[in-house]
Amino acid sequence: MMGGSGREGEIEADGRRLAFAEAGSESDLPSIVFIHGAGGSRKSWSHLLHDISRRGLHALALELPGHGASPGPGSRSIGVYTETVEAFIEARGLARPVLAGHSMGGAVALTCGLNIPARLGGLILIGTGARLRVMESILAGVLSNFEVTAAEIADFLFAPSAPAALAEEGRRQLLECSPEVVHGDFSACDGFDERNRIGDIALPSLILCGDSDRLTPSKYSQFLAEKLPSAEFKIIPDSGHMVMVEQPRRVGEEIHRFMDNLFSR
Repeated sequence: MMGGSGREGEIEADGRRLAFAEAGSESDLPSIVFIHGAGGSRKSWSHLLHDISRRGLHALALELPGHGASPGPGSRSIGVYTETVEAFIEARGLARPVLAGHSMGGAVALTCGLNIPARLGGLILIGTGARLRVMESILAGVLSNFEVTAAEIADFLFAPSAPAALAEEGRRQLLECSPEVVHGDFSACDGFDERNRIGDIALPSLILCGDSDRLTPSKYSQFLAEKLPSAEFKIIPDSGHMVMVEQPRRVGEEIHRFMDNLFSR
């Protein structure tokens, strides 16, 4: 959630028009494809795109169907969103990109890691888990009273110490999505459970989590770190679920270090 940064673009992929933001220039390092969370858009990554493009990295922030400028409908399935990301990679001709997913986007990245490991260079998993249960009150509230429920969700997105303006902007941006799309996203999260399979993902992985994440607490990331055979885990201080919004410079540093160590040997 937050602002707008990077060059805007769109592409036809598997019969869909997909919008994205792009920052930096392609180089010898693989591109990073950022995948937003439930009810998100390219705006989720605006601060981070600015930071990592300054570090010489090339990044694309994809908007899934029904989000931002990508026409709907959305989906109730992580698998369907995974197919969209795989089609985007193919349409852009990206060679072994690194997928960076936040929350629901992390579930999509993990599923891509299971489906097409040979076509990927690595994974960056931010505020996510191998299972993403959603409270029934949230699922029901999105459809029955979207504005009130969006405000409740926004209150949990950031660390308690974060400026109130961040939660307010988060609420506004969540409301930019239709309640049907947001409900589908949360339903997709609620049905996601790959705890028994993620040990098969051998891709190099960076796992990041805010120390005050109340939606996907650090135990979710710790589980990923224990199960993924080639993973490193970092907790980012003074941040909540939207860690890349609250601490873009620190997250950018970790991503740059990960990419540099992985591909510049």
